[in-house]
Amino acid sequence: MAVDSVLSSPLGPPVCEKDAKALQFIEEMTRYADSVQERVLAEILSRNTNTEYLQRFKLNGAIDRDTFKSKVPMVTYEDLKPEIQRIANGDRSPILSAHPISEFLTSSGTSAGERKLMPTIKEELDRRQKLYSLLMPVMNLYVQGLDKGKGLYFLFVKTESKTPGGLLARPVLTSYYNSDHFKTRPYDPYNVYTSPNEAILCPDSFQSMYTQMLCGLYDRKQVLRLGAVFASGLLRAIRFLQLNWAELAHDIRTGTLNPRVTDPSVRECMNLVLKPDPELAEFISTQCSEENWEGIITKIWPNTKYLDVIVTGAMAQYIPTLNYYSGGLPLACTMYASSECYFGLNLNPMCKPSEVSYTIMPNMAYFEFLPHSPNSLTSDSTAKLVDLADVEVGKEYELVITTYAGLYRYRVGDILRVTGFHNSAPQFHFVRRKNALLSIDSDKTDESELQSAVENASKLLVPLNTSVVEYTSYADTKTIPGHYVIYWELLVKDSENAPSDEVLSECCLAMEESLNSVYRQGRVADNSIGALEIRVVKKGTFEELMDYAISRGASINQYKAPRCVSFTPIMELLDSRVVSAHFSKSLPHWTPERRH
Repeated sequence: MAVDSVLSSPLGPPVCEKDAKALQFIEEMTRYADSVQERVLAEILSRNTNTEYLQRFKLNGAIDRDTFKSKVPMVTYEDLKPEIQRIANGDRSPILSAHPISEFLTSSGTSAGERKLMPTIKEELDRRQKLYSLLMPVMNLYVQGLDKGKGLYFLFVKTESKTPGGLLARPVLTSYYNSDHFKTRPYDPYNVYTSPNEAILCPDSFQSMYTQMLCGLYDRKQVLRLGAVFASGLLRAIRFLQLNWAELAHDIRTGTLNPRVTDPSVRECMNLVLKPDPELAEFISTQCSEENWEGIITKIWPNTKYLDVIVTGAMAQYIPTLNYYSGGLPLACTMYASSECYFGLNLNPMCKPSEVSYTIMPNMAYFEFLPHSPNSLTSDSTAKLVDLADVEVGKEYELVITTYAGLYRYRVGDILRVTGFHNSAPQFHFVRRKNALLSIDSDKTDESELQSAVENASKLLVPLNTSVVEYTSYADTKTIPGHYVIYWELLVKDSENAPSDEVLSECCLAMEESLNSVYRQGRVADNSIGALEIRVVKKGTFEELMDYAISRGASINQYKAPRCVSFTPIMELLDSRVVSAHFSKSLPHWTPERRH
């Protein structure tokens, strides 16, 4: 029931007073975006004026935009690495931030194969919580009755480590789920989860997934929305159900808990959930033993109104599979965030995935935009940075942020296209991560990393007088979990001594060992990435690929074999030339400890 209130919003009629206040806040922030940005920068500069980093640029206490832009340079993670390393090693002096660094948030981007460490301060949790608090008031404008049921969200914590100086280093969502903001959140009828906190916070991915799925099955008729952070995570949950439904049905039939769930706090909280329900167990067994799983989500959770998952950027590759399992349920992308900063939200969350635009909330950080040419691989770092309120519709930019936690004019690496404005705040379509080539989950592998991995693996071919002539790759998301596929064309100089399946499987593992720690964690700890596959293609395949590209208008002088492919005719050409396929037969090395 919409409230008839003085707080009624131009976005639509709010369902309750709390929603009305949230929508009014969005209106205030976006209506005065430029002045909010001016205030945010002044706050950041005035509180951090005596930090070692800002002192270098001789701002002399100035907090205005012009002085800041003329004196403080744009930077990348590599530029800040010495300062970040000092903080990680225990230096507590105000290097980047006047407020103490409370922990590091580990980014899915990497530096020299290790996760990037993003410094954060305690109050950032409040800022992130504020953005979270705006999501349901917006969703309630589009989907009615979400207070009449629950959300089945597959949420997980990942491994934490400590830096040499004793600060925690963990992903941003692990930090949030472990915070009181999440653990002691007030009851909100519009935001009730089926998963107990104990299941979400269990660090063992099998026990966590198993108990979250079990709770979701017990509550199947109350579930109104299914979600995970990324589309890949929700598909992993469906795959988990395919592999484990018989054990889950057994637990429901008998009211007992699988002995593989050993975490005491999880077992204790599941005692409140478990009860024998033979009818439900029979229903799940019947549905899950069918060979055809099309529409399985709506068969098991018949009242689901939408799926809440990120399907923008690299995650768009999962849309067809999600549609298959859900029978075409709407896909809602609600917010845009990273380890460095939370940026904004989607004010039209039920739009088509291809039309998703995020409205940047100007209170989150100070935002600048580096003009980017869609046809070039890099942004022009000599170009003048543009303020939030001054971006132009249709143009692409690389996002540059200045945060309360001590990042100043930091290049995030996201390429965004302006699609319009809400009041005076721009709305952006996420185009892609700069330089990311392959991605299955939160991993990002760029061209230089892939090249290095191929070089390392091909050393195993040298004793056999064989070399890699040419290669390309793609992220195969038809398998769950998805996996990297690398196409190799080989030059075998001694056909009597051609590389065996065993050698080529070792090449797969050698490539995996060469990839970054985010990829290896996905393979080893999170089971979110499958074994890497090398497909050997016939001699001359890459010449055919070039002929095909030239027939479509490519310049023969400038043609380079693509290092990643996704265009269906090219994939079909490559797959029709495959002579053998090989997989990693063991896991690459990975440990949660950071190397220093």
